[in-house]
Amino acid sequence: MASKGRPYRRVLFEGFEILIGRGAQENDALSFGVAAQSDAWLHVAGGTPGSHVVIRNPDKVSLPKAVVERAASYAAWFSKARNAASAEVHYCLVSDLRKAKGAPAGQVQLRRYKSVRVRPEPPPEPAAGASDDEPEH
Repeated sequence: MASKGRPYRRVLFEGFEILIGRGAQENDALSFGVAAQSDAWLHVAGGTPGSHVVIRNPDKVSLPKAVVERAASYAAWFSKARNAASAEVHYCLVSDLRKAKGAPAGQVQLRRYKSVRVRPEPPPEPAAGASDDEPEH
């Protein structure tokens, strides 16, 4: 997995950069420090602990369904729902995220969101000898 030393893992899929948080503090850094307002944000539903996932969208285009579903499968994989047959994942624009005052690290509120049901799947392993910034997929 690329991005050693950063608060997230980095995966490329169909030309989109997908960032996956590594823990509660790192999720906050990813969601509120790294992500842009126009990026998409994903997390497994139902209050299940898991990584925040961001799909970079600097061109503010409509995200392809396959990209959202792939990122959602990573959100499910990096959560307590990893062993489920399928998991519901919420997604929204980063601009629809809020952090309540005094909320613990990693906890957010969504103003509005959509949901997708996916099978948890891990990202591809990087090629042998790949650098931190080479595409994985």
